[in-house]
Amino acid sequence: MPLIETASRTTTCPYCGVGCGISASLGSATSVKGDSEHPANFGKLCSKGSTLAHTLRPDGRLLHPQIHGVRASWQQATDFVAKQLSQVIEQHGPDAVAFYVSGQLLTEDYYVANKLMKGFIGSANIDTNSRLCMSSAVAGHKRAFGEDSVPGCYEDLEIADLIVLTGSNTAWCHPVLFQRIKAAKIRNPAMKIVVIDPRKTATCEIADLHLPVKPGSDVLLFNGLLAFLAQQNALDHGYIERHTVDFESALTLARQDAPSLEAVAQGCDLGVEALTTFYSWFAQHVKTVTCFSQGVNQSSSGTDKVNAIINCHLATGRIGKPGASPFSLTGQPNAMGGREVGGLANQLAAHMDFTPDGIDRVQRFWNAPRMATKPGLKAVDLFNAVEKGDVKAIWIMGTNPVVSLPNADQAKRALAACPLVIASDCIESTDTTAFAHVLLPAAGWGEKDGTVTNSERRISRQRAIVECAGDARQDWRILRDVAHAMGFADHFSYSSAADVFREHAALSAFENSAFEHDGASFRLFNLAGLQQLSDAHYEQLQPLQWPVVEPQQNAPNSIGQQHTTQRVYGDGRFSHPDRRARFIAVNWRAPANQPTGEWPLILNTGRIRDQWHTMTRTALAPQLNQHKPEPFVELHPDTARQHNIGDGHLVRISSPWGSMLAKAALSHGVRAGDIFIPMHWNDQYAHNARVGALVNPATDPYSGQPESKHTPCRIERWIPAWTGFLFSRRELPLPTCTWASKIRGERFFRYEIAGDGITAGWSALAVQLGLALPQDDAPSLLYEDIPTGSYRWARIENQQLDCCVFVAGGESAAIRDADRGWIASLFAKPALEPLDRKALLSGKSPAGVEDAGRTVCACFGVGEKTIRKAIAQQQLKTVADVGKCLKAGTNCGSCVAEIKTLLGQ
Repeated sequence: MPLIETASRTTTCPYCGVGCGISASLGSATSVKGDSEHPANFGKLCSKGSTLAHTLRPDGRLLHPQIHGVRASWQQATDFVAKQLSQVIEQHGPDAVAFYVSGQLLTEDYYVANKLMKGFIGSANIDTNSRLCMSSAVAGHKRAFGEDSVPGCYEDLEIADLIVLTGSNTAWCHPVLFQRIKAAKIRNPAMKIVVIDPRKTATCEIADLHLPVKPGSDVLLFNGLLAFLAQQNALDHGYIERHTVDFESALTLARQDAPSLEAVAQGCDLGVEALTTFYSWFAQHVKTVTCFSQGVNQSSSGTDKVNAIINCHLATGRIGKPGASPFSLTGQPNAMGGREVGGLANQLAAHMDFTPDGIDRVQRFWNAPRMATKPGLKAVDLFNAVEKGDVKAIWIMGTNPVVSLPNADQAKRALAACPLVIASDCIESTDTTAFAHVLLPAAGWGEKDGTVTNSERRISRQRAIVECAGDARQDWRILRDVAHAMGFADHFSYSSAADVFREHAALSAFENSAFEHDGASFRLFNLAGLQQLSDAHYEQLQPLQWPVVEPQQNAPNSIGQQHTTQRVYGDGRFSHPDRRARFIAVNWRAPANQPTGEWPLILNTGRIRDQWHTMTRTALAPQLNQHKPEPFVELHPDTARQHNIGDGHLVRISSPWGSMLAKAALSHGVRAGDIFIPMHWNDQYAHNARVGALVNPATDPYSGQPESKHTPCRIERWIPAWTGFLFSRRELPLPTCTWASKIRGERFFRYEIAGDGITAGWSALAVQLGLALPQDDAPSLLYEDIPTGSYRWARIENQQLDCCVFVAGGESAAIRDADRGWIASLFAKPALEPLDRKALLSGKSPAGVEDAGRTVCACFGVGEKTIRKAIAQQQLKTVADVGKCLKAGTNCGSCVAEIKTLLGQ
């Protein structure tokens, strides 16, 4: 891709909500490193951020607009979309149109989408994939504080005396924050860390206490804490009286839920001693931060869980103070920016709601001709409405709902039935774009220009470092042009992202009494100090936290370095009209769908260390595909024995909503009776491996967030007729067998395969796998044993290995034990040696060539067997020893927990 003509640029990582700063060096090739000046990461990056340069490649990009599969110009595509949307609105009304957007969008993109939908199309049917990850936190914040504001900042994690990590595998999902916490604990060994999670994850590496709670019991746990604090006289009665309301009702319900420590321990499936330790530490440590994420939010009672946590902080006066706050760890890079502009269907822009005052204020500011007057459909309800035919046109931007939604096969049915599906994406082939009638090429990371807001309310610039691929455009511009074609040109006269940002900032300050911090119209979210930014100042904008009320100085390099607020609500004044926080009385209630005799297990879903969402970006980086290369299911050895499953066996997991195949990975870190499956795999990278198809569609009644952490299911061994694997120098179509998984390597693509039915001969197998066998005279090696169904074939081209296939009947030990690492290494050789050719079809490296094993350290490509050998031969005792010897664990640190496990073994 063409480079922007400058030596280097600072930008922001597009992955999790930490919002790490990046310095990109631009030369003959782009390279990235952490921005040492950015206050979110101070130069640190995780394995995903470190490999971003490897994702700036043209592979799979959507380069040109398409209408019904035919390439079109932007003018044709824009006119078509505008005409079709206008016809739907005229014939069926504005609520027959919907947008489904993403936390991957920049704030400016989000703002224009929200304005077009709610102010000019006239419907609030715009929702975002943030509904799936953060909407319970939003609802909890609004109920307690009066506004969706995170009180604390990252510095609190370094000065706290107690950190509670609940529903968060911080080590893998927010790795740079985890490293900051870990470093703080090293500096202050007295710091206590409690991890609350049904699984024993990598985050437990730094835990003083791990509470493996029963899934869904969080409200009971924190109601028990509130009752304990009252019993121990550990409440801040002065703070409660001056700054809150409804404390007694919250305490009454908490006591009903938690009449005794024993009752709470039984309900949460914990020991009384461990429970008492946690409660006592919380009572004793004034500087307490409780971090929560998807394990809390993704629940049919997620909002109540959030408020149960906040209740405990309100009761002790630990809100917005140094080292003391509840802290929502945001899942996506701009989920908070989307919330600021009203990207959720039940919000208006700039933290305003569907109240008469809010509707009137936004309508006047936008001069909107057709203002939405009621909340729209939330994600799950939205796709139900699409399937029923109530929504006739849907525009999907930067997200992959056919993979990520619960009951994901329903999303397939909905899009298949929808008369008009428009998809803006940077990737041409996804599970979702397969259903699109119109494809619009959007700019990807490295091409976009705008802002994002991270978990601590910090706005950062995301800057373009390469030119847009093909005809790709930024989303705000695509939306602007469609708005023009629909007749709204006067209201969408933006020529740059800076124009959009200034309007966004101005709306946040419009009729906002934040200067007096009083009055019913008060909104803490206020960017008044940024509404007059020049283009030059916007370009040089430094990371800053909102609210930003005072105008910033004029020197471009100083913009964002002053007059901003680290913490909010520390003065005890909140966003409700009376300036008091609300205790929310909550009762524990069981997850919506309970295990039964038919569905005896509980399915939990989540992320893994080196992948992101549905892999459209991370899978482009070979280093990120080696740690956990295939779809897998973690289950406890006891659960595995009950179902006659061994480590590495292929299994079928089913729920009332769908089924999938995966490889079993036995782990004592999972509770017996629970299973865990990552959310990432999809039909582009695997067959029958979309866990979203299994997840139940129950939602929280307040937030609309789905219950992705608790689905009843069952598991059974699947014994294929044959198994095998395939390596190719070129990317091939995913083989058309029952189960397949694609893994991109440095110079190869690897495919793990398995199928039903015995194949009769090598040629028939090749057809079944969808392989186009070369017809030229290039030499090949073939081993064929038809009675046993064993086939091995390799093709050599220009002295190099071009591709090879290994297949055997059943679950063959020869296939399982083949040295895939050695075979992969052959693709790096300019010419195969005679010894390589002789050994190739054996699947085993010749003497003297060692298998590095499964990748543990993605940053430096260090395998498990390499680490084990170094530990044994060189008597390594510590993680530092391993790092000094092999470099493993010395960059992002995400693999340290695994290295510790290997040392312990």
